[in-house]
Amino acid sequence: MSGVYGLLFRHVLSKLDPERAHHLAFSVIEAIPALRLERLVSRFTAAPGTDLSVEALGLRFPTPFGLAAGFDKDAKGIRGFGALGFGHVEVGTITARAQPGNPRPRLFRLVADRAVINRMGFNNGGAAGASLRLARVRSLRHPRPVIGVNIGKSRVVEVADAIGDYLQSARALAPMADYLVVNVSSPNTPGLRGLQEIDLLAPLLEAVKAECGATPLLVKIAPDLSDEEVRKVSALVVDLGLDGIIATNTTLSREGLVTAREVVEAAGAGGLSGAPLAARSLEVLKLIRSVVPAELCVISVGGVDTAADVQERIDAGATLVQGYTAFLYRGPLWARQINRGLATLRVGRQARR
Repeated sequence: MSGVYGLLFRHVLSKLDPERAHHLAFSVIEAIPALRLERLVSRFTAAPGTDLSVEALGLRFPTPFGLAAGFDKDAKGIRGFGALGFGHVEVGTITARAQPGNPRPRLFRLVADRAVINRMGFNNGGAAGASLRLARVRSLRHPRPVIGVNIGKSRVVEVADAIGDYLQSARALAPMADYLVVNVSSPNTPGLRGLQEIDLLAPLLEAVKAECGATPLLVKIAPDLSDEEVRKVSALVVDLGLDGIIATNTTLSREGLVTAREVVEAAGAGGLSGAPLAARSLEVLKLIRSVVPAELCVISVGGVDTAADVQERIDAGATLVQGYTAFLYRGPLWARQINRGLATLRVGRQARR
């Protein structure tokens, strides 16, 4: 970290409770459209002179780089994130029923690793409220990013009843989404990852696909699946005619961390995201691409920090790339840095041809 934001992070934000710091940052992002600053901010964050757009899922993404689910849990900051340069914003995870999530503290920084441990537990206000907010955003004439909606199982619902719960969310949210994502890979809802087993996953995805209608449907998987499980889920996605896969969610692994063991142990359970996830996320991307056809949308997420990281994922077969954790460490100009870096990389490649 360098510059003004680096100083702010080191001397102010890093000393705040991570969840409180998140809410402060989110308030600023929400204020961008409220203060009618979208056009001004967008001009500052754009990558002028270079077309970074991607055609995928029947949609035009202004840049391949977007914001992963988890930052905007209730679809309240879409316009602000778009102004900051994210080509798509995946909101959620949203559940059919409103729920507070797990007890605090539930978000922990591992600064030395540029990583985060979270056990948020799908804290959100529920599908009905999110649907209304999404409808308002879609009704405005302002330019907006592509909107993905990530749905998960309500905590109070038993795994045996998960399909009905997901269908309730899909019914409310699919009409408001540019694409919909079935999240079966968060480690913070009991029993959820078990839904990645093929016998349970197939009927769930079939049911949600039928409910979605014309809205593109993707599934988000965990990095902790074995290579063979990744291949099986990928083959299932193709067999069922889904539109894509998002790889990957957070990991339960704590291998290779440089943060002191006692600090990691004190943080406790939860999913690890950030730089330590990069290698496995890239491996899973390559595994998926070895199984699925070229036209299937594969969104890569996990450990992405720089424009070079994003380009590496694209070169490895990613249709789109998402980030989250580095936003906490890089600050509000992160998407601008990525987009301008991608533009520079592409100009350089063209010059060498």
